[in-house]
Amino acid sequence: MKLSIVIPAYNEEATIAQLIELVKKVDLEQHGIEKEILVIDDGSKDKTVELVKGISGVKLIVREKNGGKGAAVKTGIERATGDIIIIQDADLEYDPQDYYKCIKPIIEGRAKVVYGSRFLSEEQRSANRFFLKSKLQQGKHPQAYNLAYVGGRFLTLLANLLYWANITDEATCYKTFDAKLIKSIKINGNRFEWEPEILAKVRKRRENILEVPISYYPRTYEEGKKINWKDGIQAIWTLIKYRIIN
Repeated sequence: MKLSIVIPAYNEEATIAQLIELVKKVDLEQHGIEKEILVIDDGSKDKTVELVKGISGVKLIVREKNGGKGAAVKTGIERATGDIIIIQDADLEYDPQDYYKCIKPIIEGRAKVVYGSRFLSEEQRSANRFFLKSKLQQGKHPQAYNLAYVGGRFLTLLANLLYWANITDEATCYKTFDAKLIKSIKINGNRFEWEPEILAKVRKRRENILEVPISYYPRTYEEGKKINWKDGIQAIWTLIKYRIIN
């Protein structure tokens, strides 16, 4: 069995090499699982492509123009050859050591879609609150963090109301899919709205989304965090839109 790790990257020269090193260190062979690492560069203007080219064992796919995270993810899904596909951001917010937690339910046939939740364990919830409190006390972008947190919680609530998703973390990066399922779903969104879109389409196929607890180390806007309030509005509209149309 093979796990394809799809890494969309845009101007991630500061973290991409370290992230790939962490991905490589994940030992899945003990479970009989092969890893395929795909980096989809989304028109980076920095040294991301140059750095990845110098790393062995990685499939690099270069998109000449920046199209957005969703566009990069779609390219990665199309090119992935694994039985299971997981999405991995190019920063260091998520721990690749959580991969087996995310893929185990799919291997065991208990689910075809698994989300790694940042809100299932009390330890991680406490860490989330500490990070948020510290940012609200600082001078740079304090309300942006509060808005991002509240927005994420609202999106999860809306997803549960509209699609009976029964999840705690709609916006998590660690979305894991049975490859045949995700490849059979047409994704239209090219930015962050691909995430609520895929949730809507998975649930409309009556597939359950199983969650597992994961670790999370949020980065700051100074470190390159890209999502903003406009993406939140687009995500809300996406959830509503796909409730009405197919």
